Amino acid sequence: TTEAEPEATTGQLNALDKAMDYLSFTAFSKKGLRDQLEYDGYNDDEIEYAVDNCGADWNEQAVKKAEEYLDFTSFSKEGLIDQLEYDGFTEKQAKYGADKAYK
Repeated sequence: TTEAEPEATTGQLNALDKAMDYLSFTAFSKKGLRDQLEYDGYNDDEIEYAVDNCGADWNEQAVKKAEEYLDFTSFSKEGLIDQLEYDGFTEKQAKYGADKAYK
């Protein structure tokens, strides 16, 4: 017999719902989303569930965040990469985001 996946707790589902809500209006790094959910009072298990199940493509989130920054301020490409890393994107994600957004 195969074991069924354990059902998500109410807290996990609420954290996932909140994560999806955040991602619907702004871009987040995985770390940034974790930090935001922690700030909102979710515990580690709930946060991990939300981050793992929100369906975010973290490279695409880096592109969106880079575009958001470029919409309202001027950055050198290197400065944009630094800002994305500060926001919690990995170096690889930050470079990807800046490369795609910086035209």
